[in-house]
Amino acid sequence: MLDLYTWGTPNGRKVSIMLEELALDYNVISINIGKDDQMTPEFLALNHNHKIPVLVDKSQNPEIVLAESGAILIYLAEKHGKFLPTDVHKRAEVMQWLMFQMGGFGPILGQGHHFLKYNPGHGEYAENRFRNEIQRLYGVLNQQLEGQHYVAGDYSIADMAMYPWAARHEWHQIDLGDFPAVKAWFDRLSDRSAVSRGMEVPFFN
Repeated sequence: MLDLYTWGTPNGRKVSIMLEELALDYNVISINIGKDDQMTPEFLALNHNHKIPVLVDKSQNPEIVLAESGAILIYLAEKHGKFLPTDVHKRAEVMQWLMFQMGGFGPILGQGHHFLKYNPGHGEYAENRFRNEIQRLYGVLNQQLEGQHYVAGDYSIADMAMYPWAARHEWHQIDLGDFPAVKAWFDRLSDRSAVSRGMEVPFFN
């Protein structure tokens, strides 16, 4: 009853990790962004912003078609009552760190991919700007994780959102050894079988 339109990017893998953690059955429809599959009329009918992921929940009438990875995580958490606390204070904490990922630890790291990995040597100012901001964001995350196992206390959608981006730390020119609390958290999530399975989507059968 669930169709996930996705590709092997951090934003796509946030959702596949969540679906694996919930142990839900879902169909994977690969949208190869390297071949501009996201620009086809069929995909644009699902998301006018031509971005993955998109989740289609056919169990609802009418069916729900939802884009934006953060919105999908919240929808699934609320629908299934997991990984997003109902306590107002704990919920606010999770939402704060989910928005930290959506607004900073994601967009900035993504720009870092462009300037530091794919186009190095073409803009010293841009490279320095994003390198410095990436270092700062990892520092913020490290400080938050000091003394606790997960970003917002208990394991939550905030961790699922952050992890696939941190998984590309080498692209960010980041040595996780410089951020010991982040490294411990990263290793902890890497040991979760659902996280490992979610990180393989859409490349596993």
